[in-house]
Amino acid sequence: MSAFAIFDVEIRNPQRYQEYMLQVKPLIEAAGGRYLVRGGAHKVIEGDWSPRRLVLVEFPSMAAMESFYDSSSYRGLKALREECSSGRLVAVEGV
Repeated sequence: MSAFAIFDVEIRNPQRYQEYMLQVKPLIEAAGGRYLVRGGAHKVIEGDWSPRRLVLVEFPSMAAMESFYDSSSYRGLKALREECSSGRLVAVEGV
């Protein structure tokens, strides 16, 4: 069953975040993931959620997503991401 990682990101340093984006894409792809949404216009239809930048990544399974997120390769990039941005992450199984 596919798993989807949904990120809501607030970027504080766009140059450093660009470095993160360039380095994380190959790691996501190596884990079988693919971007479905990477920024772009969005509109809140209901509720009081105020997302900043939305990213949606599909992985082949929750295990693949967790393996990517918990990997030593991603750990260093996560530190870079946390240095230049803040965000929320939710993973959900889908169809």
